Amino acid sequence: MLRRLALTAVVSLAVLSAAAPGAAAASGPLPLPSPLPLPLPLPLPQGEGEDDARARLTVTVSKAGDPSAEGVFELECAPVGGDHPAAEPACDRLAELADEGTDPFAPVPRGAMCTQQFGGPATARITGTWQGRHIDAVFSRADGCEISRWNNLRPVLPGVR
Repeated sequence: MLRRLALTAVVSLAVLSAAAPGAAAASGPLPLPSPLPLPLPLPLPQGEGEDDARARLTVTVSKAGDPSAEGVFELECAPVGGDHPAAEPACDRLAELADEGTDPFAPVPRGAMCTQQFGGPATARITGTWQGRHIDAVFSRADGCEISRWNNLRPVLPGVR
């Protein structure tokens, strides 16, 4: 329950932060809510040795609005390889997310309050292994929560038009 409340607060603050400049221009400055203390993220399960940094992912992207960003791409990290168009920055981003202890492949929690905005028809599926565990995650841009998940994984997932 506390996690859901904290997630709702974070999403609300993000939406207000994005909307505040436009609203302030039209009607003057708005008071911002006081930030809530957030619990620290739980660490991801760790394997042993080199497997922690290793990733072998298949990224399938469709309807991204850019033909060069659509298709099936292989991404390998530690060492960097595969035919992903931005393999090195993508591996750097995955390493950064692992260091933060966050799970970028987790679905949007049930009952999450998401802004009702449409980010386009782009979809993606990522399968393989990361941090020593099996990954099978689906991404879209159907609402604010899904757009945030997508953007959090850039450049593993492409920018879209």
